[in-house]
Amino acid sequence: MPNPTAAMLVIGDEILSGRTRDANMHYLAGELTKHGVDLKEVRVVSDDAPAIVAAVRILSESYDHVFTSGGIGPTHDDITADCIAEAFGAEIDVRADARAILEEHYARTGAELNDARLRMARIPEGAELIDNPVSRAPGFSLRNVHVMAGVPAVFQAMVATVLATLTGGQPLLSQTLRVDRGEGEIAATLSALAEKYGDLSIGCYPFQKDGAFGANVVVRGTDGMRIDAAVTELARELGL
Repeated sequence: MPNPTAAMLVIGDEILSGRTRDANMHYLAGELTKHGVDLKEVRVVSDDAPAIVAAVRILSESYDHVFTSGGIGPTHDDITADCIAEAFGAEIDVRADARAILEEHYARTGAELNDARLRMARIPEGAELIDNPVSRAPGFSLRNVHVMAGVPAVFQAMVATVLATLTGGQPLLSQTLRVDRGEGEIAATLSALAEKYGDLSIGCYPFQKDGAFGANVVVRGTDGMRIDAAVTELARELGL
């Protein structure tokens, strides 16, 4: 049975402007791989409501799970929650359980739960809260879309919460073979190997070091014995 599939939607002008380097995609990809969920697509959109709504609808229909990051904070440009609600035709308002979490947190820290911070308790109708042990403001899951903060520490904590509730498949395994030859010299051998091992993913990633060209060949799949066989055969064919 194939692994569940996933997509990621990264939201924020700061990512597209180059002002902020996104670390969440790299983290999510690694965690999904270990959990047996295949990340198939990543999109980055600006803080533009129609673009977010359209992307959510398309990705939700195309994959088993969608993970979003960014746009659920207290400021005017944090519009992700409203966009998710619009995408699925759900009402959205301050929800009692989310408000209670924030009230407890700000009472303990001595800060004021003002109108801006209360925006983080606006949750679409029918959504389930995602626990946030770092800063307490919750994310939420609606249908197959999991909406999380963009701050890496918070995002990572929310990913752990969500993955604990999802049924994964077989973890993706990989082996890497370093070949100190240019891609052009090994392309034919790789093509033949990829045709023979059609159940595996075989990628070639070139590098240059000290003026010499080489490539790292990465063989991925869920069957460790098949990966071993493919790598062994490749090394033999290349005389390594």
